[in-house]
Amino acid sequence: MPDITQKSENNPGKIFLIDKPLNFTSADIVRIFKRELNLKKVGHSGTLDPKATGLLILCSDKMTKKINEFIDYDKEYEGIIRIGAKTKSFDTETEEEDIIEKFDVSDEEIEKVRESFMGETEQMPPMFSALKHKGKPLYKLARKGKEIERQPRKINITEFDIKKISDTELSFRISSSKGTYIRTIASDFGQKLGVGGYLKELRRTRIGDFRLGEFELTAREIRYTVFDSGS
Repeated sequence: MPDITQKSENNPGKIFLIDKPLNFTSADIVRIFKRELNLKKVGHSGTLDPKATGLLILCSDKMTKKINEFIDYDKEYEGIIRIGAKTKSFDTETEEEDIIEKFDVSDEEIEKVRESFMGETEQMPPMFSALKHKGKPLYKLARKGKEIERQPRKINITEFDIKKISDTELSFRISSSKGTYIRTIASDFGQKLGVGGYLKELRRTRIGDFRLGEFELTAREIRYTVFDSGS
């Protein structure tokens, strides 16, 4: 493997496939890699929330030119939706509320709701997101209790497998176009069932043709591999 710490101006760049741990932001991972591997220019190909784990692509030096290409790729996720409760962030960042102690949701109802998400639809971006309003990420405004008007976006769900694993939890695997907020899928799923819901667990398993696999190196307990870009 070529020396990935060589001077930036002479470095064609590398693609790093990261298995992001829980409670790290995507920006945290960029900072760690810049410091630990002595890289001057690093970017990531799309935010993965702190409460999610899994595949994050970093590019260094000249390979950062491919970031927009990677952002455009479709993604695949696995996770768990908690039904019968809601959170303001649509995930576990904020406390449960509107908890329903007793309810019954049939497999037929779950299947009907699942089908409603398939194909091209519109989705409202959540306030707890990295989208910016006047230069500020929406999640910073959301944490202050502020609500900003947003416009719905077109998304495309190509695969969506879901099953009931308990009275209050649904496991799923989903493949979606860029810009899809899985936390919003979870919240909307619970709303369509009439009991509320939020994203309890999320793991990104694929970005385009890149998949989580065997990881060769370790930096501060973060698993990653260097993709051979042919450079």
